[in-house]
Amino acid sequence: MKQISRDELKKKGIKRFFMSISNSISGIIYAYKNEQSMYLHAIGTIFAIALGIIFKIKLSEWAIVFVALGVILSLELINTAIEATVDLVTLKIHPLAKIAKDCGSAASFVMTFVAIVICLFVYGPYFMRIFN
Repeated sequence: MKQISRDELKKKGIKRFFMSISNSISGIIYAYKNEQSMYLHAIGTIFAIALGIIFKIKLSEWAIVFVALGVILSLELINTAIEATVDLVTLKIHPLAKIAKDCGSAASFVMTFVAIVICLFVYGPYFMRIFN
């Protein structure tokens, strides 16, 4: 029996490209509907963007803020994928399942803290001007 490689199974072309976009959007919608932390990050993202508009931050500051926000949201999606994969393998409380889920969550938590610090660096001087 001839073994088929993964590359042979992967379809290519414009139809596949649009299907990939559709699948990505489905993943984002699922995460926002089912993960509380995605909802909270969305609120934080809207707040950070609103502050940027209000303070009229520089283009370089926008870039820094968007990278930080994008990494947080991406890590939340990866964490959701890790949790779903672990649940697919086992619904039992297993020490390795706990480690996988906890580490995925920790990655998102750490980046959230880093993004808050980044936003303090970006928006801090603007707040200082208001209060001085």
